[in-house]
This record gives sequence, C-alpha cells and structure tokens, in this order.
Amino acid sequence: MALFDKIEVTPRDAATSAAIDGALSIRRVSKVYDPDGAGVVAVQDCSVEIAPGEFVAIVGPSGCGKSTLLNVLAGFDTLTAGEILLDGNPLASVSRPPQPGPDRVVVFQHGALFPWKTVLENIMYGPLRQKTMTNAAAEEKALDLLRRCGGLDTVASSYPAQLSSGMQRRVEIIRALMNEPKVLLLDEPFRAMDSVSKATMHRHLLEMYSLCRKTIVFITHDLEEAIYLADTVIVMTTRPGTVKKVLKISLPRPRLPQMMSSHEYLEIKRQVAEGVHEEAKKAFERGEREHA
Repeated sequence: MALFDKIEVTPRDAATSAAIDGALSIRRVSKVYDPDGAGVVAVQDCSVEIAPGEFVAIVGPSGCGKSTLLNVLAGFDTLTAGEILLDGNPLASVSRPPQPGPDRVVVFQHGALFPWKTVLENIMYGPLRQKTMTNAAAEEKALDLLRRCGGLDTVASSYPAQLSSGMQRRVEIIRALMNEPKVLLLDEPFRAMDSVSKATMHRHLLEMYSLCRKTIVFITHDLEEAIYLADTVIVMTTRPGTVKKVLKISLPRPRLPQMMSSHEYLEIKRQVAEGVHEEAKKAFERGEREHA
C-alpha cells in the first residue's frame, strides 16, 4: 500500500474549523486556446474539490496548465468545458464570461504594489476603492494587520522601493487579506528569491495563514515548498493538464523547518518528485517529437 493511502488530513484547529467560506469545486474543467486554429489543449477534464480554509499547492512540469487553471479561478480567462463553483455558487462556466471579484485575490510572482503609494496606502486601497470601509476604519484595520503580520507597522509610511523584495511580497499578501477574500491565489510568489529569503517568506506566510485562515491555491515548481506549506498537493500531468495525483499531507501544524528532514517528509517528497518527473519526461519527449 502506498504511503498516501495511509495519510489522513490532520484535524483542523479552531481557526480552520471556523472557516465556512471558500469551498471550491472544479468539475471536469477544460481549456482550449485557439479552438478554431491550433487548438492547444491547456487543461483537460480536470476535477478537484477544495475545502474551506484548505491550503492547496499545485505542482507539475512547465506548460501543464497550472497558471491557466489559476487564471480561470481568478476570473481572468474563460472555460471551454466544465464548471467551477465557489461555496456552491457558479464561478466559471462555458456560458459565463470571466468575472474577477473581491472574493478572490491574486498575488503574482512579480510585484504589483503601487510605487507612488506608501505601504499603508497600498493596503488601504482596496476597501477604499470599493467603498466598503471609511478611511479611519481602513487605516485602523491595515495597521492592525501590519502589526500582527510580523511587526510591519514600522514600515507603514515607507514606499515599496524602500523595502526588500521579501518585505514587498509580505505587504502584497497583507493587502490581499485586507479585502477579506474567500480565496487567496498565489502564482509562484517566491520563485525569484534565494533559499534564505524563501525560507523566511514561508515562515511569514504560514503565520499569516494561521492568523487569517483563508482557502489558498498556491502554484509552484518547488516541490519542497509545496509539501512544507500545504495540506494537499495536486500533481498535474503534462499538457493537456489534468490531475495525476491528489496527495494529502499529514505533517502537523505549525510547520517547522526540522520537519523537512523527517522520514515522512522525505517519503512524501520522493513520491511527489516521482510523479512530476514522469510528466516532465513525457513533456520533453513530446517536444523532441514535435521538433523532429
């Protein structure tokens, strides 16, 4: 019996069990680019169920449809087939045009802070633009989030250019949380960082996740990152992308760096790597044939 047949999801803590919003149901989703021309099938018959407050990491070889799926979830792109529900309500379908909304917020690999606004102004921007909070209420909440998320209230009056890349990324995530989304979508947010900076960001992200429990869909190429952070790791096949494996991670929370040397972690990593490498080999071989 494989290790993952034995793994059970660790019981949720009080913060997790209180999360009642953010359930995603991805049902037989397909996405074809240029259907009347080249007909590139990016995602095919992809189905996933994500519980409220669950941290899900999606891994797979380049071109497997990870970012395509995230763009559909964000409301930036259309579907060719299937449907996606958020808390039982239609989010995306063939007949539904792309609809971004405040219930889903994306943090991309490359920064998106307004350089002409201070940290505090960046974080307050969403609720003020949407007119969901007064200026005083938004400032109070923003400063509280900054304080609780690693003591960043000390840089509230700084501009993005005055901060390190890691600190900028933390501010972006806090800005996303400020809008009280049901789902936080992270598209390889730490990819360009060195190992030390990335480890620091992992710690801060886990702290934020514990503090403001939201459903997280995290796209990454880093297998160690996926296992260390997530409750569930989804391995995608090469194009056309579909779900190869759904692996439940039983490492207890809070996650600690020393867990990454445990037998359980290393065995999980072996199985995830095996699945991804199988698909990467298929992608390479297909590319060789296409260019022959």
